Amino acid sequence: MRNGLITFAILAAAVIAGAAADSAGLNTLTAAEKADGWRLLFDGQTTAGWRGYRKDTCPPGWKVVDGALTRVADAGDIITVEKFQNFDLKFDWKISKNGNSGVFYHVAEGPDLDYVFRTGPEYQLLDNLGHPDGKNGRDRWSGANYALQAPTTVTDKPVGDWNESRIVVKGPHVEHWLNGVKVVEYELWSDTWKAQVAKSKFHEMPRYGLEKTGYIALQDHEAEVAFRNIKIKVLD
Repeated sequence: MRNGLITFAILAAAVIAGAAADSAGLNTLTAAEKADGWRLLFDGQTTAGWRGYRKDTCPPGWKVVDGALTRVADAGDIITVEKFQNFDLKFDWKISKNGNSGVFYHVAEGPDLDYVFRTGPEYQLLDNLGHPDGKNGRDRWSGANYALQAPTTVTDKPVGDWNESRIVVKGPHVEHWLNGVKVVEYELWSDTWKAQVAKSKFHEMPRYGLEKTGYIALQDHEAEVAFRNIKIKVLD
């Protein structure tokens, strides 16, 4: 029994040490990243740098849980306090079962703009097989340019696991990456893009996708979703 207790204690200590090691590198930048111009958009401890869409503060339905910026209750979408034009954005995320969310860019605010999707293109986050919208086509699946362009391959991880995503925006050129694979690439304002928009629900939104700069937004779509390691590098 004594040997068994000792073995259990050693295993427990190893698990704790492993978890501590994993969390130690979260929401931080390496020296190389700092030198390369990267900076954090989330400090892992507070909601500083974020506020509700068309609000002055971050709503209480978004909280920091285990080092992740998490939608835990009805709150509405949140946006960065800063605007960004050209950038390389990286973030980790995980979605709840049957969940739906998204990351938007070039989001504008205004009295006639009730939702972030009125202006901002969306990098879709979804439980592909569990959420009803997943049945409407692969242009609704994780990594998609929502309702316009499906990911070229399915690389998202099982619900509840962490995914690594990246959005690159430089002028009209946009790339979506998911778990190390480029899954979407398109040119804003091109003839192809205009034709896609004209055939979508966005044709009724006159400012959709036309902003040249704007906020980055995290969507509250009535499901728990968590984000961590949110970092950005501004591009020339």
